[in-house]
Amino acid sequence: MKKQEILTKIRNDNYSKIKFAVADIDGILRGKYIHKDKFFNAVDNGLGFCDVIFGWDCADKCYENSEITGWHTGYPDAKATVAMETFRQIPWEENTPFFLGDFSNDPKYADSACSRSLLKRIASQSEELGFKPIFSQEFEWFNFRGTPNEIAESDYTELHPITPGMFGYSILRTSLNQPYFNDLFELLQQFNVPLEGMHTETGPGVMEATVIYDEILAAADKAILFKSAVKEIAYKHNFVATFMAKWHEKLPGCGGHIHQSLWDLDKKQNLFYSSDSANKMSTTMQHYVAGLLKCLPEILPMFAPNPNSYKRLSGGDWAPRTLTWGIDNRTCAVRAIPGSEKSTRIELRVPGSDTNAYLALGASLAAGLYGIKNKLPLDTAPTKENGYLETSNGVLPDSLEKATKKMANSEIANQLFGENFVKHFTKTREWECQQFERNNLHEELKRYLEII
Repeated sequence: MKKQEILTKIRNDNYSKIKFAVADIDGILRGKYIHKDKFFNAVDNGLGFCDVIFGWDCADKCYENSEITGWHTGYPDAKATVAMETFRQIPWEENTPFFLGDFSNDPKYADSACSRSLLKRIASQSEELGFKPIFSQEFEWFNFRGTPNEIAESDYTELHPITPGMFGYSILRTSLNQPYFNDLFELLQQFNVPLEGMHTETGPGVMEATVIYDEILAAADKAILFKSAVKEIAYKHNFVATFMAKWHEKLPGCGGHIHQSLWDLDKKQNLFYSSDSANKMSTTMQHYVAGLLKCLPEILPMFAPNPNSYKRLSGGDWAPRTLTWGIDNRTCAVRAIPGSEKSTRIELRVPGSDTNAYLALGASLAAGLYGIKNKLPLDTAPTKENGYLETSNGVLPDSLEKATKKMANSEIANQLFGENFVKHFTKTREWECQQFERNNLHEELKRYLEII
């Protein structure tokens, strides 16, 4: 729908309130309900949010190392812009109108802290180079019985998955909780976050779903909304859904793999496909893969943002730590998927489901474009066997502390995202490292289970 059509619909239909949300640095939606008269004013003039949303962590504890906001600034308002193209209605809330927003028109925050604004800049750079990025993120997540209160009252020690055992691609397990799975598929479709597919993964109570691909900003919007919507739909069934990267040391982690390709600006030609090249991979695709491999160690916190993320990146567990690529090889960091002109793409397997989609998708695109702009050669052979054992091209940092220090001092990171963003983001990751003793899974459960 066009802007004027949306405004006419909201003006004429019997709505008393509109729901509006923005993403913080962790990808958590922070929002409010507003009267529709206030909404019309916000469309023209923006909507104020206390800028503490950029000055606190996922537990609402204020950063003590932030420079752009804090007690020293008095936490003024930041001006959010309504992204009209994100309009949808919430089917589990009587079709309440919903919009996402960002701070693209407020330079102080757009430059340093707003993840959606960062993605918009990177997407614009891509189009200036003649590339239309088409992306999708897939998610794995665990589901538990009970309410948030009940789980918190047990001090996170009584976690009961909604199904037992290890049973990937199970038809039985989906039937066992059919009302929940039907709601996920159907309500997400109505919410304009359509799923390409959904199935059980290996592990008790774990699911996997892929959101249908789209242009990168819309794809990231849908990925952000997918996680929040799944949690809300789970509440309806007395379940709690978690997107933690690794909630249990003896069970598989949760991936947030990113599928991606570059097309011409008219979206008629997949620029990753070449019928004349080896493996059908164009030179553009080869440069892109080389850029990912070059940049990954420099910007890893964009894909693994929490201490818990690194429990998943442990050298196996379907989550690579090695700087490898391969043809349809799921043990590699970068899985090239050559096929038809329509389907040829790359799957980045490093990110977990705990990512902020705006940062993860944006970082992946920026790294690939770095390879193209610098014409980086793909001079490592594709890994044909177990990529977890192939360390000749290097390995990723094994903790958030190490990864954050590397990114904070990285010329590549500053080039890709700008010094202001890198400075603020790495300070938030330094803070995250300081919030509990390293390798304390119980504290990680209390911090991340529901909110991330």
